[in-house]
Amino acid sequence: MPTLHRPTMSSAKVSPLPVFTISCWMLGLMAFFQLLVAGMALAARFEESREVRTIIKEIPKIITLRIPAAPAAEPNPAAAVVSRPPAPPPISSLPLPSPTPVAPPKVDDPRSERLVKEARQARVKGDMGVAIMKLEEALTQSPDDPSVHYELGLVHEQMGVFDTAAAHYEKVFQMGVSGAGSLYGLAAAKLRDGFEQPEAMLGKLSLGRVQIFNDPKNEEGQKVVLTIPVQKAPGAEIDVAEIAVSVIFFNRTSKGEIIQLEDKSWVNEKWVSLPFDWTGGEENLRMNYLIPPQDSQTEHLFGARTYYGQVVSLLYKGEVLDVQAWPRDLAAKIPTQPAAKPGATVLPEFQDTLPPDFDPSIPLLPPLPSK
Repeated sequence: MPTLHRPTMSSAKVSPLPVFTISCWMLGLMAFFQLLVAGMALAARFEESREVRTIIKEIPKIITLRIPAAPAAEPNPAAAVVSRPPAPPPISSLPLPSPTPVAPPKVDDPRSERLVKEARQARVKGDMGVAIMKLEEALTQSPDDPSVHYELGLVHEQMGVFDTAAAHYEKVFQMGVSGAGSLYGLAAAKLRDGFEQPEAMLGKLSLGRVQIFNDPKNEEGQKVVLTIPVQKAPGAEIDVAEIAVSVIFFNRTSKGEIIQLEDKSWVNEKWVSLPFDWTGGEENLRMNYLIPPQDSQTEHLFGARTYYGQVVSLLYKGEVLDVQAWPRDLAAKIPTQPAAKPGATVLPEFQDTLPPDFDPSIPLLPPLPSK
């Protein structure tokens, strides 16, 4: 029987494994490509993060704007006597508890506070250039002060630059009550109601016929009493606190010069009936103008003074609505006035006598009897 020989493990020859080697190389290559792709993704994200993106977001807001054709300048306040009716007290049938008042914010920086006060004075005088210059300086000093922003809003609103005014009111509104105090409610009302222009009152508010009583024989000096009617159209809603009547008096000297009144102490003024009820569609303002006698030396140097006339202007929210000048040549002495319609010129009424119950010792005429 033949003998069978089986190869043992030691004698067998081990052949290489190409499949395993190729698999290892493939896995290595796949890992390398994955690392390469991840690196490229990180690099792309890093480049995107370095780019500056500008996102424009539009927030719709409805603001009613009425733009005037041209802003009207207020008469020179240094020479004009301006009368404003006091606001009527609130009417309430039952006593209401007094709400806790919200105090206006205080300007932290003393220099900014002084600049805001000076700017407010310039705005009231009509000098908007000085007001803006003061407020821009205060804004540099106190960029987040609500009083500075609110005053800038008022100046730009009065100039007719409504978008800039709304931006400043918006900054005050964003500060809330805690940051802006009572200015928060005022700014919110401005943004809510929009900017109603005084030109909207044309045809709703005007001057009536001015009555002039001239008494050159008065013992205390030449005395002139003006009765100035302010007329309101039926159904027109107005803010009484925004009404103002400006009167500029003029004198004639014995040398023939026409000079403007400089001493306001010569004028006494009073509204006939308060609060306004617009009975008959008008309210009357009485003005007493007294030219005191001069000493001989002053009269020799400057000439004797006598009453010549006046320019009466009706203003609403600081804008001129109506003007009456007497004599009419005085109309050329005021800077601006609304365009008069054909046949709309109203001449004053001259009175020879006063009511029988008028007491010359009282500086003002008595109120007219109620109808």
